[in-house]
Amino acid sequence: MNGSDVQDLREQLAELRLRVAWLESLIGAQQSHAPIVVEQPPVAEIAAPVQFHVPPPESAGREVAATPTPVASAPPARVAVAAPHATDRSLESRIGSQWFNRIGILAVLIAMSWFLKLAIDNHWIGPLGRVVIGLIAGIGLIAWSERFSRKGYVIFSYSLKALGSGILYLSLWAAFSLFHLIPSSVAFIAMIAVTAFNGIMSWVRDSELLALYSIVGGLSTPLLLSTGENHEISLFTYLLILDVAVLLLAMLRPWSRLLFAAFTGTTLFVAGWWIRFYTDDQFARTAFFVACFFLLFAFAPRLVRTVEESTHKTSPWDSLATIVIPLANAALGFLAFYALLDRQETAWASPWLAVAFAAFYLLLLRLPARGIARRNSPVSSALQLVTAIVFLTIAIPLKTQGRWLTIGWLVQGAAMLWVARRLDQWLLRTLALIGLVLGLGALLLNNPPASLTPLLNERFATYCVAIAVFVFVALLSRSAEPSVSEQHTIPWTTVAVSSALLISLLILIAVSWEIHGYWWFVRWRGDWSLMHDYRMYAQFTYSAFFMIYGAILLVVGFWRHSAFVRWQALVLLAAAIAKVFLGDINSLSQGYRILSFLGLGVLLLAVSFVYQRDWLHLRGPESENA
Repeated sequence: MNGSDVQDLREQLAELRLRVAWLESLIGAQQSHAPIVVEQPPVAEIAAPVQFHVPPPESAGREVAATPTPVASAPPARVAVAAPHATDRSLESRIGSQWFNRIGILAVLIAMSWFLKLAIDNHWIGPLGRVVIGLIAGIGLIAWSERFSRKGYVIFSYSLKALGSGILYLSLWAAFSLFHLIPSSVAFIAMIAVTAFNGIMSWVRDSELLALYSIVGGLSTPLLLSTGENHEISLFTYLLILDVAVLLLAMLRPWSRLLFAAFTGTTLFVAGWWIRFYTDDQFARTAFFVACFFLLFAFAPRLVRTVEESTHKTSPWDSLATIVIPLANAALGFLAFYALLDRQETAWASPWLAVAFAAFYLLLLRLPARGIARRNSPVSSALQLVTAIVFLTIAIPLKTQGRWLTIGWLVQGAAMLWVARRLDQWLLRTLALIGLVLGLGALLLNNPPASLTPLLNERFATYCVAIAVFVFVALLSRSAEPSVSEQHTIPWTTVAVSSALLISLLILIAVSWEIHGYWWFVRWRGDWSLMHDYRMYAQFTYSAFFMIYGAILLVVGFWRHSAFVRWQALVLLAAAIAKVFLGDINSLSQGYRILSFLGLGVLLLAVSFVYQRDWLHLRGPESENA
């Protein structure tokens, strides 16, 4: 065999390899049930036999004159092989393997239930037999579920486990409560064994669903074994052990919904027990258990493992575990301790309780974070800061009342806003603004009349404090520089503008209260026969004040070259015009009506003259900033 024959053999072998690779790709694509687009050689080439050229003996040692040239095959044809419709097969498989299966199980259970009812009604099966049948059925279903689990029918296996566990719980409950075959301690231990078995299986199978079954069974145990008596220590100790076990599972596996289930169940049990059994004699041990539950769920969000850490995907259950549970735990814990202290001899401790909660969350904020807590620290830190500030805000109305409450909220909001600007914390800025809104609402809605002093009294002093606070806020916000945190909360410019508007509004309200106090308490002293005169003089004074204050704002606006202040003056003058033309024309006497219209006319002519002179070149091409 000469060199040409060897070359020809190599080319034919390479062609065979290409065809084998094509066949392998075709088979693999068919097995994946995907639409197949393959490169197929021409049929003639596939059917052509592979021939090897062997030279005759006499030509050995001689060169072949012409070396066979491999014929270039046609470009491979693209053949599209359509796969079966996956959606139709999936729906058919789901109906046949899941829906019919579950309906069949339900039908069998209904038939068996009717059979058992028939047997019980005819006294074929006694109490012990009924309990034994239930226990055997539950254990059999759980054992049968393992067979399906090994074959890959995981969801069906879990359904059988849940059904079997439920039958076991109900059978044990019937043996204890209905037929009195076993004492409560035996039933309690047996139910704990069922719960522990489900918990162990959830760990072995790495199944969060089985863990949920275990928690539901564990929370059902006290209800099934309840005798209607007060067993506070036994109940709360059991719940604490169950909550600790759930927390351990949530620390080791990304099963955050378990923590939410345990928190919800614990809250319902504590609330139900409290409504029915709590008395002041149980203060000490109840406070101990409440503190244990509160601390456990306060630290749990820092320890729980979330789905995002394992799969880099978000889960709504993680939000419940890291956001909803901390907030709900703080609120419910505070309400529980507040209810414990709601007695005459301990009422003084309520505001200090709020301060203690605030100090706890500030301390929790300062604790170092490691491992899972470090990954969860941004959300946890923000929530702890918010919670601490909220409790400080609550402490103010618990300690103070009336106008001191308003002053406390306003001063706290201003102080928090100053800290937020120093630290550039958008969340702290938001909370500070909430505090200012609370103080403003208390000022406007909860500001009782002055006592014996009609003028310059506590109400006027409270308004003066509020005006001073918003002056400080306006100056602070005006000098603040925009930052990245602007996108998360109200910008500093908006805060400055709103504060300036509030300053004018509060001045108008404060002086209006003083006008009212002067004419009502000083001049007329509540004499109803002089009510008409009071209203006439008061309305005239209101109009005069609006005009004077509007003129002052206009002068300040021109002096400071501030269009913002001038616009406030124009709006106030427009309000004065409306009041004079719509109100004073009917409520004032002839003389005061003349004075009101004359004063308004002179003021408006003066304003018009100033704008016509255009001292600030407002009609020019240049514009000024507010």
